[in-house]
Amino acid sequence: MNAKLILSFLKDVEKNNNREWFHANKDRYDEAKKEFETFINSLIPEIAKFDKDVLGLYAKDCMFRIYNDVRFAKNKPLYKSNMGAYIAKGGKNGGRAGYYFHIENDNCFLGGGIYMPSSENLKLIRQEIYYNFKEISGILSSKALLKHFQMLDDMKVSRVPKEFPKDSESAELLKYKSFTVLCPIEKKQLLSDDLPAVVVQIFKTLVPLNHFLNRALFVPQS
Repeated sequence: MNAKLILSFLKDVEKNNNREWFHANKDRYDEAKKEFETFINSLIPEIAKFDKDVLGLYAKDCMFRIYNDVRFAKNKPLYKSNMGAYIAKGGKNGGRAGYYFHIENDNCFLGGGIYMPSSENLKLIRQEIYYNFKEISGILSSKALLKHFQMLDDMKVSRVPKEFPKDSESAELLKYKSFTVLCPIEKKQLLSDDLPAVVVQIFKTLVPLNHFLNRALFVPQS
């Protein structure tokens, strides 16, 4: 992946966030998008070697649009200054735990888990945590995960959900509304020829967390 080309374009988007400039530089956008798409397409089969849930996906199923939704927002930029792809069963809108790659000037990172699940899925995940707290606690405290990823983000409710005992050992974890972990990527790594191998190895440490969360969402057919 030509990360320099992508970052250069994204930097200019941030400085010139208007339709006229973007349309005049559409060729640059197409080139940067193609670079990113090729990279994501190369990652998917590698991830599939340890997580078969992503089999059959293509980059187009996983990549987010560069266009911001500005219908209900004031002063929101027309275009994003980043490119991102969420590799998970069902693609970026599948509602499953997966693997996220984000490229942006001074803010490149890998992510895993599940971001802001629907209320129905959040309830299922909390139930799984309540009944299998030791398992999820072990996953989140594992050396393999913590070697690369920061702990869960701080998106919580103030009280333990009413369906669960307040004195449960899982009480604090049950307050979370989102279950994501992040791993910053330094520019040196991003520009390295070893980037694909590094990303795959880091993503591999997410398997226990993603499988735990996705297991919670699986409802057997009657």
